[in-house]
Amino acid sequence: MHGASYRHNSKPACTYQPSNIMNINRWVKHFEINGSNRREPDWGAPMDLKGRALTNLRKSIQQFQLGDGGGPAYLIAWNRGTVLADPDMKRLVDLWFKEEREHSRLLGEMLKRLGGDPIKSHWSFALFCGLRKFLGVRFELHALLGTEIVSHVYYKMLRRHGADPALQQMCQLIIRDEAGHIAFHLDRLAAENMQHGRQPGGLWAGLFRLRAILAGTVLWVNHRGALLAMGANDAEFYQWIRRDTNAFIRSLRRRANVENPHAPSPRSVEIIANRLALVGAREDPAVRKGDRSPANG
Repeated sequence: MHGASYRHNSKPACTYQPSNIMNINRWVKHFEINGSNRREPDWGAPMDLKGRALTNLRKSIQQFQLGDGGGPAYLIAWNRGTVLADPDMKRLVDLWFKEEREHSRLLGEMLKRLGGDPIKSHWSFALFCGLRKFLGVRFELHALLGTEIVSHVYYKMLRRHGADPALQQMCQLIIRDEAGHIAFHLDRLAAENMQHGRQPGGLWAGLFRLRAILAGTVLWVNHRGALLAMGANDAEFYQWIRRDTNAFIRSLRRRANVENPHAPSPRSVEIIANRLALVGAREDPAVRKGDRSPANG
């Protein structure tokens, strides 16, 4: 098929190889296009954040800056070679983490604006990295997907409640990227399921929701203060986690019903990513004020 990179299985069975089914060229093009036409946030804009909101946000951004790129910013599982041995998958992993490092840069600039300095370690990040290393690359990929989903919610809530133009602009860029990452994982999991003849049944969906709630709770423990100080609340956070998790499960189940496993996805990356990025956007001040970045169409 012209413009697509589909390959038949010719590797040992022990090798992780969803790229045999995924449209690799489409994903490479997505990451390349997404890296262009990005407007830098106005770091010099007047800032009204002060008091508890400023202090708590500074601590929150410090932790996210460490997690997105201040740490290893790559796959670190002891058996990651089973994924990286596939050159196509390695290329996509490289592009994915390149965007994570860009998030770290953006967060670093935001931290300067807030009068803070980067941190070198945090207990939750150290624990997360330890589990990723020890439990293997399949666990790591699932854990990183859960992190993408709950972080996506965090940035949407910051965009909605953060009364600072540079903060909203930064969140809009990261939301666009994270939506693409979630769509990438959707495609990867769908290909993996097709490869092994699996269906995302009720047990899998229940465990997926549980992992998302657990990941969200860890995030909420560390970042609740910043979001509450800006006007968010507990119910809003968990409602958004449930909504985004259920949307992912529904999309994956729709993909499982595609009869031809080598056919392109029924929806383009842009449509999936935009839908994810715009969950709750009607209530977001940044969107209401006319922010029409690529994530908003």
